[in-house]
Amino acid sequence: MNGSAERLPRLLALVPYLLARPGIRIDEVAADFEVTERQLRRDLELLWMCGLPGYGPGDLIDLSFEGETVTVAYDAGMKRPLRLTAAEATALLVALRALADTPGVADAAAVQRALAKIEAAVGQAQPAGVIVGLGSRDTSGTIELRDAVRAAVQRGRALRIRYYTASRDEVTDRVVDPMRLLLVEGRSYLEAWCRSAEGVRLFRLDRIDEVTELDEPAAPPPHAQLTDTSEGLFRPEPTQQVASLVLEPDSRWIAEYYPVDEVTELGDGRTRVLMRYADTSWMVRLLLGLGGDVLVEAPDELAAQITARAQEALDRADHLLVT
Repeated sequence: MNGSAERLPRLLALVPYLLARPGIRIDEVAADFEVTERQLRRDLELLWMCGLPGYGPGDLIDLSFEGETVTVAYDAGMKRPLRLTAAEATALLVALRALADTPGVADAAAVQRALAKIEAAVGQAQPAGVIVGLGSRDTSGTIELRDAVRAAVQRGRALRIRYYTASRDEVTDRVVDPMRLLLVEGRSYLEAWCRSAEGVRLFRLDRIDEVTELDEPAAPPPHAQLTDTSEGLFRPEPTQQVASLVLEPDSRWIAEYYPVDEVTELGDGRTRVLMRYADTSWMVRLLLGLGGDVLVEAPDELAAQITARAQEALDRADHLLVT
């Protein structure tokens, strides 16, 4: 699509882009702006008619075509690149900080340099009320744990980990054979062959409580395959059930913390989501903890179990009531 909403920002960005790349090939420009060469030529023809008031010689943008290349001869003052909005800068900073916190997946020095430049630009713009962070600051223990995991991956050593599984609300000790570190949807994971589960598993680094490097090489079996994360981390499974939930504003975090299939805005900050789950008892505990901030529309069996558990809790608390 090339409506005015998409075309105007592209036109404003084209001139400073071309100024920095004199003689660039038209097909390269089209690829960078994700448009066809035909659409790009139309954009360039339109720029020829844009410029300063007066609209005479020396006022309009001047572009020079030589075969399949293009150069800006006169920019008419449109030399400054577009700036990020406060929201765009915030999103970019959060993503970069998540990348910087992931050991072994990026050039940390390059990420820190990019962070410094963007933070400086945001500071000069002084956007009101924008605070950028990942919600928590790493402790020395967290940093040591991540460094230990990264070192084991680099040395090809097996690990003993103590891991919290949120879906079952339990902590288990496992021996794993590390395969790689990766960043998916803003979170850091260790992908490894789990010897107890006898399968490849993804372990969130922030849910690993303890880690010990073993004096033996990591040896995932030959049939262990890396997880395809190109379409997201979580894939629907036939054994999973689907709950339709209406979330009040205070419980909206559920749709951000857990994978959901659909998100529908209902107005007044309320949201309907479809959420898959494999363990009904875990789902009941999760939704009970939200109190009146969630409505279970389906399935009826899940709503009935939550109602029954809530009534049991009220019955047990009867003796605490003062009349």
